Amino acid sequence: MAGGFAGSSESIRQNILYDSVVQQSSSPIPRSTSVEPAAILDSNHQGDALTITGSCMCCNSELKYPYAVSRFRCPVCDTVNDLKPHVRHQLNNAPLNLKYLKRMVSECKQKEKAKRIELNDKEREQLYEPVEKLVETVFGSWVCLNHSFANEEEETSLFESGINMDEVASSYRIILSLPVNVIRSMMSAIDRLLKRPSVPLEKLSHIRFLVILLENPLLPQHNFPAETKYHHNLLKRIFGILSCLNNECHHGLVNWFAKYSTKKFRSKIELVHAFLSHRISRARRSQLALPDAYELDWKIASAARVMALLFAANNATSKVPICEFYNTMADTINLMGDYQAWQSRGGKFTFCQYPFLISMGSKMNIVEADAKQQMETKWREAFFNMIFHQKVSMPYLVLRVRRENLIEDSLRQLAQNELDLKKSLRIEFIGEEGVDAGGLRKEWFLLLVRSLFDPQYGMFTYDEDSNLCWFNPVSFENEDQFFLVGVVLGLAIYNSTILDIHLPTACYKKLLNQPVDVTDLGLFRPALKRGFDQLLAFEGDVENTFCRSFEAEFDAFGERQCVPLVQNGENIMVSNENRKEFVHLYSDYVLNKSVYRQFGAFKNGFYHVCGGNALSLFRAEEIELLVRGSDEPLEIDDLKGQTEYIGFDENEETIVNFWSIMKAMAPSMQRKLLMFVTGSDRIPATGATQMHLKITCGNNGDSDRLPSAHTCFNQLILYKYHTKEKLERMLITAIQESQGFYVK
Repeated sequence: MAGGFAGSSESIRQNILYDSVVQQSSSPIPRSTSVEPAAILDSNHQGDALTITGSCMCCNSELKYPYAVSRFRCPVCDTVNDLKPHVRHQLNNAPLNLKYLKRMVSECKQKEKAKRIELNDKEREQLYEPVEKLVETVFGSWVCLNHSFANEEEETSLFESGINMDEVASSYRIILSLPVNVIRSMMSAIDRLLKRPSVPLEKLSHIRFLVILLENPLLPQHNFPAETKYHHNLLKRIFGILSCLNNECHHGLVNWFAKYSTKKFRSKIELVHAFLSHRISRARRSQLALPDAYELDWKIASAARVMALLFAANNATSKVPICEFYNTMADTINLMGDYQAWQSRGGKFTFCQYPFLISMGSKMNIVEADAKQQMETKWREAFFNMIFHQKVSMPYLVLRVRRENLIEDSLRQLAQNELDLKKSLRIEFIGEEGVDAGGLRKEWFLLLVRSLFDPQYGMFTYDEDSNLCWFNPVSFENEDQFFLVGVVLGLAIYNSTILDIHLPTACYKKLLNQPVDVTDLGLFRPALKRGFDQLLAFEGDVENTFCRSFEAEFDAFGERQCVPLVQNGENIMVSNENRKEFVHLYSDYVLNKSVYRQFGAFKNGFYHVCGGNALSLFRAEEIELLVRGSDEPLEIDDLKGQTEYIGFDENEETIVNFWSIMKAMAPSMQRKLLMFVTGSDRIPATGATQMHLKITCGNNGDSDRLPSAHTCFNQLILYKYHTKEKLERMLITAIQESQGFYVK
C-alpha cells in the first residue's frame, strides 16, 4: 500500500484493514422513518398528486417517491438522495488543511517518543486516536471535506477548482503513513459520505469533495480480492455521482481535468480503465449473453461517462494519444451485437455510444462487417432479380478499364453504376490476364488515385512544405468529378483498401462536420500559418508595416488572384485592432468558402458509399488512418511473424538472406518492396501484425528469373539463388522495373 503501514506484516495489516472496513460498510445506513424508499419508475407509470418522479444522483435510475418527502433512498444503488441540504449537524466541524493535519500528527508522534519503549500495534493505534477522529469527521462530512484544502489564491469557478491539489496529495501521503486505524476510519467515512452526500449537488462549489476523493491513492490498488471489491464499491459511487451532475458541473470538470499534469491526467484514465475492465470481466462471466449482461449495468455507463469527461479535456489539450482511451477489454465483447443494439436506439447502454473506448482495429472490424452485410444484401438482391424477374444483374460491381484511359473509363463506369456501389468491387484491366482476388483492385485504386491527385490534372493543389494537397478553388473540373473522387475514397474504405492520399486531417474533420480553424490550416499550409503567427505577435504598427488589405491571395494556374474577405475588403487595411478577424476570415476562406463547391460534391460522393452509422464511430484522425494506412517505419520482425512459407523452411538460407536484405534496405526501398508484394506501400492502421504475406519457392535450384508477385494474395515468388548478392540484385531489379500485373 502506498506510503506503507508500520508493522512487520503488510499483508496481514491490509486484510485487517479491509475485513473491518467491508464489515462496517456492508450494513446499509440505518433506515429511519425520515428517509422514504423510492420505487423504480416503470414505462406504464401514470402520474398522480401524491408521488413525484426524479432521477437518483448516483445511478441515474428513474424513480418515483412521495411528494412531501425531503429525501428518499434509491432501491437500485441504496444511495440516500437529499432534495434539500441536510447538513445542520455538520456545521460545527471545521474543514481540514495540511498545516493542521501536520500539527495533529506531530503531537501524536511526540507522545509516542515520550513512551521511550517500543509500542505494539494496538498501543500505537490508541495514541493516534485524535487523528483518527479528525479524519473520520472530515471525510465523513460533506461540509468539512468540500471546504478542505482550499486554495487561498483562487475561488471555485468554471475554470478553477479552488483546491490546493498539492496539499491534498501531501495529506494523503501523511495519512497512509499512520497506523491502520486512521486509514480504516478514513475509508469507512468516505463510504458513508458517498452513500449519503446530504446535499443536492447542483453547483460547481458543491462538487469539490469528489475531486478530492479521486486523488485517494488507495483507490487504484487491487492487491487482493477484498481490497478490489471495496475500492470498486467506492469508485462506482464516485463515478456514478460524477456522471449524473448537470451540464455546468461537467463543463467545469472538463476544464479542471484539462489543467492536470500529464502524469496525473493519465492516472485518472488508468483508474477508469481498471474499473471498466473489472465490470466487463464480470459481464463476460455472467450467465446472460452479451450485450444483455452489461447494457443495464449503471456502473459501466457511469464510468464511460466519466471517461467522456476526460476525453473532452484531452481534446482541448492533447495530453495523451487517442489510443490511450482504448479499453482492451471492450474489444473482447460482441461488438457487432453492441453496434446493432446501438443502431436500434433502444436507450440502453452500448459501447458504441462511447467510441473512444473501442480500439481502431475493432472499429475497422465493425466497418468491414457492416460493409459485408450490405454487400451480401446487394448480392442477394441481384440473385433474386435474376431468378424471379429474369433480370440480369451482376452480384459484383465489375469495372473494365484500360490503363491508358484509366480515369475516363473508371469515372464513367462508376457514374453508370451509381446504384451498385455497395456491391463488392472487381477490376478487369482490358487486354490483360488475371482474376481479381483483391490485388487488381488494389492496383486500380493506387493508379487511379495517383492520377486524380496529380497536380497536372488540376483538381488538387500541393504544398511543398507539408507534402499535403487541398482542393483547387479554381479547378476546371465540374462537380461530378469531385463527387466521383469522394466515391473512390468511400469505395476504398468499403473494400478495405489502403490509399496513398495526401489529404490533411482537416478534410476528414470536415467530412465529420467538425469545425476547422487556423490550427488545421497550419498543418497543410505551414508557411501561411507562420505568417499569421508573425502578424498576430507583432508589437508595432501592423497597418504601416504589413500593408495588407482584407483580401485572400491564391495562385490560379500561375496567375495571382485576390478575393475580398469582406465587402469592400480591398479598401480595408489590416490593423492592430482587426488582425484577429483577418486571420479568422482568411482561414475560413481557404478551408471552407473557396472550396465550398468542390468539397460539397466530394463529401456527397463519399457518403453515397459510406453513409452508414459505422463511420461515425471514428474520429477524424482515425478515418485518416483507415483511408491512408500507417506510414510508420516498417517493423520487419512483425512482418516476418505474419509470413507463411510455401516450399521454403523459415530457417532456410534463401529466407534468412531475404529478411537480412530487407532489414538492410533504406526505408524508401522497403516501401517499394511492400508495394511490389501487396500492391500498397503502407501498412494497416493497426500495424504490420495485421498483414499476412506468403513467400513461395519458384524452383529447387539457382535461376536467372526475376522474383515475381501475386498482389492478389500478398504472395512473393522467390528462387533459390546461389548467393545472397544475386538474391539482392534480382530482388531490387524486380522491384524497380515492375509495372502492372507483369514485370517488364
